[in-house]
Amino acid sequence: MNPQAGLSFEQAPPFSLPLRFFLTAPLFLFAAACLVVWAPESLTSRWTPHALALTRALTLGFLAMTMLGALMQMLPVVAGATLPAPRVVAWFSHVSLTLGTIALMAGFLMAAPAAFGVGIALLGGGFAVFLTAAAIGLARAVASVTVSGVRLALLSLGMTVLLGLGLALLRAGGWMPPAVESAIAAHLAFGLLGWVLLLVIGVAYQVVPMFQITPPYPPRRARWLAGVLFALLLLHTAAPLLPAAANALIDAGLTGGILLFALTTLRLQARRRRKLPDVTLDYWRLGMASLIACVAVWLVAQFWQTWADNDAYPLLLGVLFIGGFAVSVVSGMLHKIVPFLAWFHLQAQLQARAGSIPTMKDMIAARWTRGQFRLHFTACALLVVATGWPQWAIAAGSVLALSALLLWINLLSAVRRYLRSGGHLK
Repeated sequence: MNPQAGLSFEQAPPFSLPLRFFLTAPLFLFAAACLVVWAPESLTSRWTPHALALTRALTLGFLAMTMLGALMQMLPVVAGATLPAPRVVAWFSHVSLTLGTIALMAGFLMAAPAAFGVGIALLGGGFAVFLTAAAIGLARAVASVTVSGVRLALLSLGMTVLLGLGLALLRAGGWMPPAVESAIAAHLAFGLLGWVLLLVIGVAYQVVPMFQITPPYPPRRARWLAGVLFALLLLHTAAPLLPAAANALIDAGLTGGILLFALTTLRLQARRRRKLPDVTLDYWRLGMASLIACVAVWLVAQFWQTWADNDAYPLLLGVLFIGGFAVSVVSGMLHKIVPFLAWFHLQAQLQARAGSIPTMKDMIAARWTRGQFRLHFTACALLVVATGWPQWAIAAGSVLALSALLLWINLLSAVRRYLRSGGHLK
């Protein structure tokens, strides 16, 4: 199978559109690391103002920023889903997401209702513009397992945004209704398992075989996995209305689907056709291992109530899922996608012959990519330790800050190489 079959590179947007998202994201990862160093108590309870600001820096500032940038590139190329007015959509959603995330973080850190109001307006407007443009593009997209996964992920993002804006609006007004716990649970479920996980699954169907030279995902499994997980998520939000036995089956289905994706990905990577060292493979392996660890930690909590009631339990689950799984996979994709786009746009702009422009591997020095992975791995390990022993939080945050800075420098080096080779941002 040709992993690039069906790709419409002639519809690719200008390099500058996704690049602005990719270069901003590591700065929010750095901000999250600084929050951990500045306020180690952010890793003692998920409800502290610093922990809530930290979560928004990671989920909105780093993950959503990168994912929107990736979708700006992937929707036209993979799905043939050209976004209307892509320059306007990219500019508006990028500025809104950047400023809105900063405002929301300030709202948590300073307990300022006005900041929540600004964050609500900016994030609501930015996501609304992007989701509307994506929906218009996807309405005429070519059907595929990747397109199906992206559609469900964007639907989950819409639900996440609506729930999140509602919760932020309540904070701005200083009043919390009795049903707020159910809204928080649904917000977390659709944000992490819906938006993040389903998008990674949909994107993995394309990028894992393409960049890691693996066999394709089993077609039958790829066709139903994302849809089943989304349906189970919908049922999960209705948990208070369902009998305990039904909830147990829903949870078993969700954990089984997560394990199936992680184990399938690891198996395909073990069968890759090109056995040369590739550090981006290590990011994915760390991500899949963290996903499996999430399931293990959750299972322990189902049979050990003392652990389930411990503040360290949700923190550990969050560190493993957000840091170990999502940030790892996204960092690995950034180290592949940005060099690939730089190489591709050089080819398109210069009409160059093979060998006359830098290769993808030349865009970022392998030793710097390897160094960033080692820092990231160390930061994840220290963050896991810090959920049980908070005295390790400053060390964890410091290493995470170095990791974020090196990620940013690596991406900038690819852009510098691109510009020096005659490429231009338009």
